[in-house]
Amino acid sequence: MTEAIDVDLCVIGAGAGGLSVAAGASQMGASVALFERGVMGGDCLNVGCIPSKALLAAAHAAHAARVAGRFGLDMTVAPVDWHRVRDHVRGVVAAIAPVDSVERYEGFGVRVIQDHARFTGPREVEGGGVTVRARFVVIATGSGPSVPPIPGLAETPYLTNESIFDLDARPAHLLVLGGGAIGCELAQAHARLGCRVTLVEAARLLGAEDPEAADAVRLALARDGVQILEGTAARAVARTDDGGVSLTLDGAAGPADVTGSHLLVSTGRRVAFEEMDLARAGIAIDDRGRLVLDSRLRTSNRRVFAVGDAAGGPQFTHLAGVHAGVVIRNVLFRLPAKAPRADVPRVTYTAPELAQVGPTEAELTTAGTRFGVLRWSYAENDRAQAERAIDGFAKLLVAPNGRVLGATVVGEAAGELVPVLGLAVDRRLKVSALAGLVVPYPTRAEVIKRAASSWYVPTLFGDRTKAVVRFLMRFA
Repeated sequence: MTEAIDVDLCVIGAGAGGLSVAAGASQMGASVALFERGVMGGDCLNVGCIPSKALLAAAHAAHAARVAGRFGLDMTVAPVDWHRVRDHVRGVVAAIAPVDSVERYEGFGVRVIQDHARFTGPREVEGGGVTVRARFVVIATGSGPSVPPIPGLAETPYLTNESIFDLDARPAHLLVLGGGAIGCELAQAHARLGCRVTLVEAARLLGAEDPEAADAVRLALARDGVQILEGTAARAVARTDDGGVSLTLDGAAGPADVTGSHLLVSTGRRVAFEEMDLARAGIAIDDRGRLVLDSRLRTSNRRVFAVGDAAGGPQFTHLAGVHAGVVIRNVLFRLPAKAPRADVPRVTYTAPELAQVGPTEAELTTAGTRFGVLRWSYAENDRAQAERAIDGFAKLLVAPNGRVLGATVVGEAAGELVPVLGLAVDRRLKVSALAGLVVPYPTRAEVIKRAASSWYVPTLFGDRTKAVVRFLMRFA
């Protein structure tokens, strides 16, 4: 028999967004039911952000040992023990998992149902032998790998972010299809761990990013031994006689083949709602299969909200957390909170890292917006020089009145610097706010202050200022 329960809020999906909604609402006094058919924590914890950063940490450690000579040290690195690296990655996930566990959420009073959920009515969801009647429903189902329709791919074993962290042995030659953030991160990680890597990108590496910043990442990948094939499309995939993978490529030089031991498909993410029976809840989707949402993240059924990747915007864990706050304010407190439409920072966690907030130069130019560019090089930063990590720069895009419109940082720990710039963009601050920061010395954050301060150089060191100073000094 089916059990029926009544709750204030039903959340479908226990990834970053869904868990944030469930935890916040339950601790504020709402009754909550949570559906999750997979593993608690969703992609970010189990097959995304956390394992990839753990793998990158191991890769960067191995690289640091190999280049220790730049610090006057002699170090040797034994061949990578893949099982130990894999255990490290799994250990990091296991250390965080209790925070997202069923037990913890049941401790909050959340009813956790570990099964697939589907709508049976406008405010009714069913799964795992339980029918949940809710005042409000939140769709937080995340996204999965988008696999392109390349001939032969379906018949050939391939990896995605959902399977690459479970490899029993180090890939001899990893072919990476897709040069976005995930493809670049995993290509560099495997190269630094001793794998031969070939990265194939149909357009331009990190095509959504500032081209100058993307160049810095491209150079770093090449130095690490990654073979990069840009402007090159995969036309066919086949399995080789020895169990490897062959790609038929079409690039500027014409058709060619590349063969590797493993293939990682990293060509984007897609959101799927086919198994949720959205029509039974009166929830509309557009011609691209995305939910039709208003600015408050409500679907066409005003009692059903969507957060995170399911909302159809930028696919970032930190944005899912922001969405959760929007939903809680709308549902629990009846406040007309709206989701942010822009100015969400993003980071590609290669070495160097590439961080961006607000529009890029190309986007401002396309929009016809007047702006100037302020920049400061990592090579002119004392901390960067001390740590022999001088590749990179900070770039501020500034309106004629001095307001910060957008910013790019590429370099060591760029992701740790971009929140300050995000605050400036979000609060519509002028460069004077950044130039006036008191920044500890020596820190990389000085690149932000120096870039902002350069706004005043033409005035401070111009002929008019010199004339004023000479005049005043006559009466000193």
